[in-house]
Amino acid sequence: MFFEDFSVGQTFTSQGRTITETDVVLFAGWSWDTNPPHTDAESMRESRFGERIAHGMLGLSVAMGLASRLGIFEDSSIALLGIEGWRFHAPIRIGDTVHVTVEITGARRTSAGDAGILSRRFTLTNQHGDVVQSGDIGLMVRTRPPR
Repeated sequence: MFFEDFSVGQTFTSQGRTITETDVVLFAGWSWDTNPPHTDAESMRESRFGERIAHGMLGLSVAMGLASRLGIFEDSSIALLGIEGWRFHAPIRIGDTVHVTVEITGARRTSAGDAGILSRRFTLTNQHGDVVQSGDIGLMVRTRPPR
């Protein structure tokens, strides 16, 4: 899809993805974030969560990946412009299945006119319908090429 194909209020919902033990372990390894909430099952049994939880940034990464799987931004995406107001509402637990809803909240052409700016609201939801993360992620996209 190109800039002209988007309109404010459109929403797109991804497929689900189950967060696995492997996801959490690999994320801890490559990010170097080995804090106990993600890596120490024994100490987490006595925590407010009662078990290990996924890294917050793992949730954000999965949300971005699920949005990519929608296939609607891939051919026209130029640049990610920023992440604003990202919130962690609830923990993502190992075994949770999450999906992302992307709502177009704003759309404007750049001053050069050869691209557009999309304001997008991301909402990551678990299998129970609980919002676990949300925030705004801007994206610059191509306009439709001349025919």
